[in-house]
Amino acid sequence: MEYKLEVVPSAQKDLDNLEERFFEQIKDKINSLKSNSRPHGCLKLTAEEGYRIRSADYRILYRIDDKNKIIYIYRIKHRKESYR
Repeated sequence: MEYKLEVVPSAQKDLDNLEERFFEQIKDKINSLKSNSRPHGCLKLTAEEGYRIRSADYRILYRIDDKNKIIYIYRIKHRKESYR
């Protein structure tokens, strides 16, 4: 069963501010989470609840609700800014 994706408003704002060349790459990476919520290379965060995946120099931070099959995307930031 596929997961449903929910993009939190703060992540939507991050997406809106991305350059076109990164937007498509990140969009594809986010859509791939539907079928594999914990892909190879994802890391469980230690400072807060959630997971992180890389897309070039950007980090996509998300939480998984396994019971309801929903993935909440809550941050998309350049690697220099993603943990502030």
